[in-house]
Amino acid sequence: MSFLTIHEPLFLVPFLTGLFLSVVLPLLGMYLRLREEWLASLAFAQLAAAGSLAAAISGLPVLLGSFSAAGFAAATKSWLSRSGNNGYALLMVGAWGASILMLSNAPFADHLGHALFDGQLYFTGTEHLWSVAGFSVVALALLRWLSRKLLLERMFPDFFRASGLSPQRYHLVFDLLVAAGISLATASIGVMAAFSLVFIPSMIAWTWGRSWKRALAISLVTGMTSYVTAFELALHLDQPFGPVLVLSMVAVAGLSWAVGALLRR
Repeated sequence: MSFLTIHEPLFLVPFLTGLFLSVVLPLLGMYLRLREEWLASLAFAQLAAAGSLAAAISGLPVLLGSFSAAGFAAATKSWLSRSGNNGYALLMVGAWGASILMLSNAPFADHLGHALFDGQLYFTGTEHLWSVAGFSVVALALLRWLSRKLLLERMFPDFFRASGLSPQRYHLVFDLLVAAGISLATASIGVMAAFSLVFIPSMIAWTWGRSWKRALAISLVTGMTSYVTAFELALHLDQPFGPVLVLSMVAVAGLSWAVGALLRR
């Protein structure tokens, strides 16, 4: 096996699937951090996993169950007009409990459970690739439309009230966008790998970015380079992809922290 396996046909579909996710998830993470709702990514990932397991046990399409669970939670949260991480924390632990109970009482779903929690990107097929590619195009277009509204609400909280406008519909669109992205990512790369691609690049970008656009670029580059590195490492070391990606990103975060500490001396 050559060092770079990206060009090999056997791995091209999984690689492209993950590459699309490594572009979109770090950008979604930036806006979640802007709204101080970064825990949403882990809550939606756990809900997507629980929905996938429930669908598999019921004989329904896994992706349908994944998005239905996360999408319903996103729509309910947006309708209640609540912000912050408390609601997401409750959703996360509730979904985790439901997943464990389903795995305990339906042993035939054990294989899917391992795939969701370990992250088995190399077994994804063309249906995953086309779903993720289509979502990425829609997500980038919607983020371009939403960006100014979300920034205005954060920087000038009274803007919508003074203008007689309601930000609720923008919240709903963004929440559903995050739920769809996390659902697809959970089905492709697993719960914690999806969460790490949302959380860690935005955390690093928040430290080093001197402007919003520069922070977006740092988050994007961090997500993509970490993903490509983890993809190659997992293949050559014959290890599951999810844990390798998570550990790679933790290493990048540690390096970022060390460089920052040296520069502050």
